[in-house]
Amino acid sequence: MTPRTRRGGRATGTADRSRRRRLPMRLLLPALVLAVLMAMLMLRGYTHSEILADHRIRPATASDEVPRTIRGGGPVIDTRGGRTAGLKVRDHRLVLTFDDGPDPTWTPKVLDVLDKHHARAVFFVTGTMASRHPDLVRRMVAEGHEVGLHTFNHPDLTYQSKRRIDWELSQSQLAITGAAGIRTSLFRPPYSSDAHGMDNRSWPVTRYIGSRGYITVLTDHDSEDWRRPGVERIIRNATPKDGRAAIVLMHDSGGDRHQTVQALDRFLPRMKARGYQFANLTEALGAPSAHTPVTGAGLWKARVWIHLVRAADGITGVLVACLAIIGVLVIARFGLMLVLSGLHARRVRRPGFRWGPPVTEPVSVLVPAYNEAKCIRNTVRSLTASEHPIEVIVVDDGSADGTARIVEAMDLPGVRVIRQHNAGKPAALNRGLAGTRYDIVVMMDGDTVFEPSTVRELVQPFADPRVGAVAGNAKVGNRDTLIGAWQHIEYVMGFNLDRRMYDVLRCMPTIPGAVGAFRRTALERVGGMSDDTLAEDTDITMAIHRDGWRVVYAEKARAWTEAPESVQQLWSQRYRWSYGTMQAIWKHRRALVDRGPSGRFGRVGLPLVSLFMVVAPLLAPLIDVFLLYGLVFGPTGKTVAAWFGVLAVQAACAGYSFYLDRESPAPLVSLPLQQILYRQLMYVVLLQSWITALTGGRLRWQKLRRKGQVSAPPGVPAQRGEVREEGPVR
Repeated sequence: MTPRTRRGGRATGTADRSRRRRLPMRLLLPALVLAVLMAMLMLRGYTHSEILADHRIRPATASDEVPRTIRGGGPVIDTRGGRTAGLKVRDHRLVLTFDDGPDPTWTPKVLDVLDKHHARAVFFVTGTMASRHPDLVRRMVAEGHEVGLHTFNHPDLTYQSKRRIDWELSQSQLAITGAAGIRTSLFRPPYSSDAHGMDNRSWPVTRYIGSRGYITVLTDHDSEDWRRPGVERIIRNATPKDGRAAIVLMHDSGGDRHQTVQALDRFLPRMKARGYQFANLTEALGAPSAHTPVTGAGLWKARVWIHLVRAADGITGVLVACLAIIGVLVIARFGLMLVLSGLHARRVRRPGFRWGPPVTEPVSVLVPAYNEAKCIRNTVRSLTASEHPIEVIVVDDGSADGTARIVEAMDLPGVRVIRQHNAGKPAALNRGLAGTRYDIVVMMDGDTVFEPSTVRELVQPFADPRVGAVAGNAKVGNRDTLIGAWQHIEYVMGFNLDRRMYDVLRCMPTIPGAVGAFRRTALERVGGMSDDTLAEDTDITMAIHRDGWRVVYAEKARAWTEAPESVQQLWSQRYRWSYGTMQAIWKHRRALVDRGPSGRFGRVGLPLVSLFMVVAPLLAPLIDVFLLYGLVFGPTGKTVAAWFGVLAVQAACAGYSFYLDRESPAPLVSLPLQQILYRQLMYVVLLQSWITALTGGRLRWQKLRRKGQVSAPPGVPAQRGEVREEGPVR
């Protein structure tokens, strides 16, 4: 081997290892979507003071450490550059200040009154509100008002570290810059009053604020409009005496401010008549403007922030609307299932109920098989015990593990084997259909076992000449593991309860591949099994509906199938089911405009299938996303109560479905854990199916590895040696 070859070998090995380490796309895309949603929710909570908010308020303490020049000085405190000065505005000047905004309802009304009376004011905005309503900040500046910082989340800064104070200042500046393209040097601490209220806790904060380049603005008169004491009382509280200057505190946010707006509309002309001027703070102080234009990278960074906040609010709004939709869909589905499945059970279980004369003629049973060496013996053995006369046709679809040889070696009467090159399940079923002798054809999977009565129960509905297909009752045979128990719950509740509902509505969407029967005439009229989709069972069922046949459910026709035992295998199966169902819905979309009796499926079934099997599962993760959000950021109690409420509804439906199927309720103990873990997996699978469909991907058929663990139905002992092969037959 030459050095070049060796290097090439190492490079190839490195590339292979890199590919192996790479996160699979089926995990990467859903994870990315989930991460984006969580990031948007976090940002929304951050800008709505749900995250990092601190609502503690410290009571006043001693003030012996506060300089006399501050406590006895003016309401404007300048500690920049080591100064310690209390500044006052000039006589006959009033500086109106508004805290806690901007508010989308009240701030525009305040601005309108100020514009009406040609007055200027100072708005001390919080970063959260400025981020969410940047257009109002922009309007303030454009109309000549001044803007100051009022922190980001409105905490009492005496409780906060210097790092948190810096964060509050920088984030507030970011919001103002993104909204109006300026930087301000004015600051008002939350929960502050006048200079006389400065104490030993707030003074160090004020000095630190000054060291960061800000002037602290307190008040002379508090209108106490937040108490809503009445319009005239607000005016009296805001009115200075003897022509003195003053800084007046009002609010344009934080609640109902209609009294503030009304008081302002009376206060301005009244005080102007007394010779007062309403100016900005810097004008009243005779100081340079507090606003500094921002350009370059700082401006773009701030604008990106505003766009992200708007996106977070928009996306959260959409998510909340979707959560309401999923809530309605979940309750509607549960309600329909409970009511209609009960009607179905009463109808088919009432004494004397019959579909018509007993169906006793022989039927054909098709068993498509591809590498089913571990299961096929059990499958065929269960059929030979059938109480109904049958012929069994095993179609070996190019198996490489000796499946056909196993069946042939069993040498059972009435069992035939048809071999073909690997062409897929639909082709195998069509090949078997061509070789059948009887008018009724039962189809089952090669990993499934029937009870002795299954075929008899399955074919009785064909006594009604309008019935073209019958769905059986598929059961999970290997339910002794946790993942098996979860699938058992899903089969009993999610599949069979659904089938009862769809039977009553006469729009059954799927004949399960594990246990279903068809009238041969119906199959031939729709062209047999199609390979247009990966859900050939759903595809053929929809086609039969559209041809005008009835499709019904036979609850006593039980079949026991081997469910996937690993997450990987379960993922592969459900991914194929989800994607195939989407393909079938799209293929039969014109059913929506079908007329006559055959159009019932398009009018009722297709919308329900689309809502309950595609849209609702896609939106259902929002329940858990908002659960997580509520647990972390609140309201925790209401969030937990809502989640347990949904769980209680699901448990009621599950318990009822187990009662109808005469199943032991013991597996339902794992229902809460199923909702937390198993359901999330199903969500991600469906999301991946959506992504595959929207990107035009093509999913191949994925063969599941079986272990042959379902050897016989309950109550029917397995024959010795039925599960013998542990690997491919050679």
